Amino acid sequence: MRITLVDTCALLSCCLLCVLAAGKVPTKPHTNSWRDLIFGGKWFSPSPRQRESKFLPIFAFVPIGPSSCAAPSGEQGNCIPSKDCLLRNGIPAGPCGGGYGVCCIFLQTCGGIIRENSTYFVNPNHPDVFDGTGSCQVTVQKLHPDICQLRLDLDMFSIAPPEAANHLCNQDQLLISGGSPTPTICGSSTGDHMYIDAGLGQSNPIVLSIITSGSFPRLWRIRVTQIHCGSISRADQGCLQHYTAISGRVRSFNYNTVGGRQLSNQDYSICIRNERNFCGIQYNACPDLENNRSRAFTISGNSNNPVPTIVGGGGGGGAAVPTGGGCISDWLLIGCIRSADRIPPLPGCEDRVCGGTFSAEAGMLAKTVQSSVRPFRLYFHTDGVEAPNDIDNRGFCLDYVQQPCTNGF
Repeated sequence: MRITLVDTCALLSCCLLCVLAAGKVPTKPHTNSWRDLIFGGKWFSPSPRQRESKFLPIFAFVPIGPSSCAAPSGEQGNCIPSKDCLLRNGIPAGPCGGGYGVCCIFLQTCGGIIRENSTYFVNPNHPDVFDGTGSCQVTVQKLHPDICQLRLDLDMFSIAPPEAANHLCNQDQLLISGGSPTPTICGSSTGDHMYIDAGLGQSNPIVLSIITSGSFPRLWRIRVTQIHCGSISRADQGCLQHYTAISGRVRSFNYNTVGGRQLSNQDYSICIRNERNFCGIQYNACPDLENNRSRAFTISGNSNNPVPTIVGGGGGGGAAVPTGGGCISDWLLIGCIRSADRIPPLPGCEDRVCGGTFSAEAGMLAKTVQSSVRPFRLYFHTDGVEAPNDIDNRGFCLDYVQQPCTNGF
């Protein structure tokens, strides 16, 4: 008998229709059938038991983690199976991954070791306040030798403020050791962040310490994220802070227009990633709705009185000279800034700015400043002395907007 391809297809279709109509698959082996003619004598129809053993439940193929997730309480966690969360001493905080995993939160406090990404360093008694004294520290161990940076997000950070005379962190302080140099900070910096260069390979662990003395209702929750060397989230070398939006806000630690104090002994860079097709950047002092006279930029001088803009790094008078002698004690550096509204622009530009009014020109009028120096960086410096010339300075808060290359930059 001659079997054509058309006949074969017809037989296959007929067989499938029979199976569908019967609602089951034949279980007896077929010999000397059309299948033997086509496929040879090694054709076997598997039994239902054989067929079922070759397939796993669909749930085994649903990816669960380790993607990030958000807990109802606001913390960021890792979406992993529930049993893994418990084995790794995590805290289940609600379902994730379509209900096939749990959002696992990792917390560490005094004496703990951080071995999970996105772990929180929290105060004792968290989320309640802590009024104890001593040293509370955690050790961060790299998850992989290819970890180059840590990002610290100060989701909650309120410890004792600096003293009033010279704005030194004498009572409480956050110290970071084992990584790149970082300034000592204190006071309130909720919402701020830091990038810590962690070195290459399995280098020494990084230790986060909060030193406390005296009585104060302290509260901190710091999220520690480990960043791979090749990650697009990695900040440029030497950047303590790193921003990646076309527009945003940068500010000094412990900034507050009402009761904040500019911290002494600060030396760090703030970096803003240059977005594609943007060649310049503009800065304005943040709005100050709490004071009759803006204190959004008060770096040097007695900020209880009107203080003009001081520019440049020369002269010998420093911040005590009201009409400009240069910024030699406390200053903010932005590469080659000019007034944005001056037409035609001045032939020269300034780098350092201080005083109590934000502008690129000496005077009492706050102005928008612009710069085309790339990469976009600000460098903040303060010394260890405030009194008697510098009084009640708040630091700085600036809103920035990157400018398209078509705007003449």
